[in-house]
Amino acid sequence: MNTSQTTHQLRELNLHAMANLYETMAQMPVHQQPSAHEMIAQLAQSELLDRNDRKTKLLLKFSRLRYEAMLENIDYKKDRNLSKDSILQLMDCSWIRRSENILITGATGCGKSYLACALGQQACQQGLKVLYLNLNRFIERVALARLDGSFNKMLNGLEKIHLVILDDFGLAPLTQDVKLALLQILEDRYGRKATIIASQIPVAQWHDYINEPTIADAILDRIVPKAHRFDLKGTSLRNKK
Repeated sequence: MNTSQTTHQLRELNLHAMANLYETMAQMPVHQQPSAHEMIAQLAQSELLDRNDRKTKLLLKFSRLRYEAMLENIDYKKDRNLSKDSILQLMDCSWIRRSENILITGATGCGKSYLACALGQQACQQGLKVLYLNLNRFIERVALARLDGSFNKMLNGLEKIHLVILDDFGLAPLTQDVKLALLQILEDRYGRKATIIASQIPVAQWHDYINEPTIADAILDRIVPKAHRFDLKGTSLRNKK
């Protein structure tokens, strides 16, 4: 069997990265070609890396993250009240696998959404499913699901996502339907999946914002106890840019 036939068969098996590397190796001088064992190892590694890369791209596309943010690019200046060590502890995403939450608060422009998206991007890189929703988009999604009868389907879909990011929490009033939907979603995810909530409002004021004691107690009880909390400080990063 010649090189072109082998390459063709690899492509027929959808082993495209392996086929490309095999083609490259076959064109090398004989004395530079790896041994059979080394060649198989390199071909397998090439295919695995390619598949992981394609999976990550699909996860990032599905996530709809607001920013292409990276944890490595976070600004850790002292006036931001953000410790590099605290972020490094989150980089392996074990907090997601432990179904823990993250609450990010701070004034407008201080980098809440960027930090949330950087954590989401890191999760995608680890092969975890992420979905970003700002509050307005979440409200629209709930309203539409109620209208077209897909509310339960929406709940079931969100329950399967490893990390849900709810941004801009507190910027718009919550209707009764949205409060109940948020409670149901957090109930479904409690102890099973992770959630990030970013808000301009301090956590201590979330109870008043929800403005219904029974529901507020239930919502906060499902997100606050197992949460990592970041209260960002400093002037607006948008103004600096």
